[in-house]
Amino acid sequence: MNKIITALWTICVPMALMFVASLPAHAVVVTDERGVAVDFPQPPQRIVALLPSLTESVCALGACSRLVGVDRYSNSPELVRALPQVGGGLDPNVEAIVALKPDVVLLAKSSRVTQRLEQLGLKVLVLEPKNHAGVRRVLDALGQMLGADDAQRVWRAIDFSVSAAAQSLPPEARRTRVYFEIESTPYAAGESSFIGETLTRLGVQNIVPAALGPFPKLNPEYVVRANPDLIMVGERSAQVLEQRPGWSLIRAVRDRHICRFTAAQSDVLVRPGPRMGEAARLMAQCIVDPSK
Repeated sequence: MNKIITALWTICVPMALMFVASLPAHAVVVTDERGVAVDFPQPPQRIVALLPSLTESVCALGACSRLVGVDRYSNSPELVRALPQVGGGLDPNVEAIVALKPDVVLLAKSSRVTQRLEQLGLKVLVLEPKNHAGVRRVLDALGQMLGADDAQRVWRAIDFSVSAAAQSLPPEARRTRVYFEIESTPYAAGESSFIGETLTRLGVQNIVPAALGPFPKLNPEYVVRANPDLIMVGERSAQVLEQRPGWSLIRAVRDRHICRFTAAQSDVLVRPGPRMGEAARLMAQCIVDPSK
């Protein structure tokens, strides 16, 4: 009996080891924003990213060299500007994406081409961070997919930078009531958005409550009635801001407490990704000295 067991052991163990050795070294399943489980037998080597925050996150995780295409708005870090651009994130050029032969396409839930790309046989991972927790979750998902161990390190760096920006502010800053305008429609950053969460961590008061949603479209009269102490806005929107009916009476406008961010600064501020610490520093500088 012992001889039989020994013989079986001699045969089965090497076979089991051979089977394990034949498995992919990196086989993971990543669940995306749709709740779809996407399997990756191996880390993807050819990636198309259709959202600037996803492009920046891939690069922050040390995989910039795996990007073969991006959307037209992805412009950071500098080296991605040399990559093929495949159109906008919502409605990109599907033929151009297919031609790049990607192992995976990263895109937002709001993109209109997800189903078509999948029908064409491309692997799609839908990721769209909308708040701080979402940024951390996306970094973890991308880290899994890439086989990178840096996701928590990147998140800790973001978190530390936001905390440092908050600590740099004087106590009196907590009384500041802020209006952050995303675009001139006007769309604003509410308390529940990633921008709103950063403002909360900085200790200031957002005039747009969470109940209105992360990025609500506001009646301009709402802002007049809220009468913020400080307005944060992009340079382009700022050009028409004071021309709106009643806005000359707003405290922030009257006292010239308006931070006009350049296009490059706006890119940092409105992207939920690795540069949120830099965004927090820009906001803190604005709160301390709106005239700069």
